[in-house]
Formats: sequence, C-alpha cells, structure tokens
Amino acid sequence: MREGPVRTVVTGLGVAAPNGCGTAPYWAAARQGVSGIGRVSRFDPTNYPARLAGEIGDFRAEDHLPGRLLPQTDRMTRIALAAADWALADSGVDPQALPEYGMGVITASSSGGFEFGQRELQALWSKGGRYVSAYQSFAWFYAVNSGQISIRNGMRGPSGVVVSDQAGGLDAIAQARRQIRKGTAVVMSGGIDASICPWGWVAQMAGGRLSTSDDPERAYLPFDARARGHVPGEGGALLVMENLEDARARGAASVYGEIAGYGSTMDPQPGSGRPPGLRKAIELALADAAAAPDEIDVVFADAAAVPELDRIEAETICGVFGPRAVPVTAPKTMTGRLYSGAAPLDVAAAFLTLRDGVIPPSVGITPDPEYQLDLVVGQGRPATVRSALVIARGHGGFNSALVVRAA
Repeated sequence: MREGPVRTVVTGLGVAAPNGCGTAPYWAAARQGVSGIGRVSRFDPTNYPARLAGEIGDFRAEDHLPGRLLPQTDRMTRIALAAADWALADSGVDPQALPEYGMGVITASSSGGFEFGQRELQALWSKGGRYVSAYQSFAWFYAVNSGQISIRNGMRGPSGVVVSDQAGGLDAIAQARRQIRKGTAVVMSGGIDASICPWGWVAQMAGGRLSTSDDPERAYLPFDARARGHVPGEGGALLVMENLEDARARGAASVYGEIAGYGSTMDPQPGSGRPPGLRKAIELALADAAAAPDEIDVVFADAAAVPELDRIEAETICGVFGPRAVPVTAPKTMTGRLYSGAAPLDVAAAFLTLRDGVIPPSVGITPDPEYQLDLVVGQGRPATVRSALVIARGHGGFNSALVVRAA
C-alpha cells in the first residue's frame, strides 16, 4: 500500500473540438476566441428548427485509424480512438509496458453511436434484417468508447462508463481518480460525444433547449439577456491520469496539474420548493480539495443559455464566491455543448490555463449585469491561475463540480 495521500494528476491530453482538432490547435483557437460553430453540414438541416452546430470539420478517421476499425465504429468512437492516441502520446505512457491490469479506461457518454444506429435502422426498414451490420450490436452502445479504447490499447484494469449527460464527464474523471487512489497505475478518462445526424438531432430537439437562431455568432449566449438555448456540438477530451509520485518517478514530460476535489448532487423534484443542488456540489468539491473559495482563480461555467438555468448558476457562483469576485468563462460558446465531452474539454482548458496563464474567453456574449458575474469575454485574459473550478450540469438534475490545481 502507498503511504500518505494519493495525489492524482493529469499527464496527457487528447482534444478534439470544433474549433481545433488536437490540443495545440484547439488551445490556440480558444485563447483567441475563435469559434467552430456554423451551419450543420453532416446532413441537410433545412427542415429542422435548429440548424447550427459545432462540427469537427478537419477530422478524417482514415488518417488516424486502421481500415479494419472503420466498418465497426461510429464517428463518436473514431474521434475517441484518435483522441486516446493523442493523449497517450502526450503523456509518454506505453500501456504495453505496464502490468497486465495496470491501466483502465473510464469514459462518459451521453448519446452512444447515434449515427451508426441510424444507418442500420434505415437498412433494416428499407432492405431487411439481413442488411443490418453485426457491428450494430455494440457500435451504438454507451460503453463502446471505453471498450474500443481498451481493446486497441490493451487496457485491462478497472474500466467502465458513466451516463449522466453533461455532468458525466466530471463524474468519469472522479471515478478514475478513485481507481488510482485504490492502486491502479494509470487510467484514461474523459468523454467524446458526436450525434449530429437526423436521429440524434431529433433526440436533442426533444429536450427543448436548442437555439433556433441562424446567426453563429449570436446563437449560444449564456448569461446574456438574449439567451435562447444552446448550440450542440461534437468532440471532447480524454485525459491520462496517474499518481503524482509515479509520474515523477517515470519522468513524465508534462504534469498539467492535479484533480484536487470533486462533488456531485441531484436537484430536487421540480415543484418541491427545495433549492437546487448545484451549490452543494461546489461546496463538496471545495471541501474535498481543502480549498477556500478565495483560492479559486477562475470558474469554467456550465453555461446552459436557458434563462432560468443561467440564473441558478449565476446565483450559485455569487453565493459561493461573492458578486463579481472571481473570473467566470464559458469557452464552450466557441464549440457548442458537447454533452459528455463538454466538461472534460473544460477540464483540459483549465489545465492549459494553469500552464499558460491565459483564461479563454466566452464569445458573442453581452453580459447581463443582473447576473453579477465577472465574465471573461472577447479575447483571452492574462491571469495568474493556480486553481480552477469546473461546473457541469446534466439534463434531469445532475450537478457536478471539479477543482483542479497546479501540482
């Protein structure tokens, strides 16, 4: 058994986002406020009320994966496999050099392989069951990213999938931290989602929170009086996580920082009169990190762009930190909400903020003064950042919060 507290750190990042495929391109775009939101191109959105999305336009699976994997994988999984390769390369971890059960993979998922499933359903109804791919048995599944990453890299340690919508990305990272504290050497965690297809689009519209604006620069406006819902997107981030002592012992090239604290709650039943659970999740994360509110240098907001949800989040942030007392940002305004991939991408951005001392901005927003938030807008803001808080909420009442800090 290891002696003393186990500090879990991130040593590798694999990012795939609409405004940059790869960590360096994404981060360069995010610092400068460059958006990846535009009109949907993966299908014709003309007859749908919502027609904008954050798409990864420069990703070709054939450039990153062997041909044998393409017939059996959804776009979501192809992106995840490539991001896993990038994260491993960044960390310098070789899964084959670890003990047989020394590395696991715990991802989050919100939609599963919607595009693959839609194609096979079309084959079923138009041609018959003989024309449905055998790969449909797993390519649609929520756990498929964890499974395919595990198979491709021989990761046989503690693994799984977490399904709690946008909060799931933080929940998966927290679960990975638990496994490292129990003795697993390395865990890959995070989330990648991609469901920009007619079937996925209808499912997202059913939630009633998609923006119907056709102006990419004004469609997704959290904490703005013009807020009218969010723009969906595809992508996310995968992180290589390990014990700090082990990372230092092997001479890890990069230690981005520590996963220091985590908290999660569920909102009460609507109409119950009880307060939302978001503040408690943040307080649990701060307590877990042994951090006072004034030690947090920036908050990465959930940023629903639904007026009532924005009000709850703003009141919670002000209640914990004080009005305009901490910089708040929502870089997902440049990518859209990536569902299970959104919070891991924010975590990656938080670690890059720690490294480079630049808070990425929220774009397109004219902050509503009623929210009393110090929103970082327009361009990146230089700042000394040692600790950051990432907030994520999932449809149905999930609340999660994660504290990251310099190691």
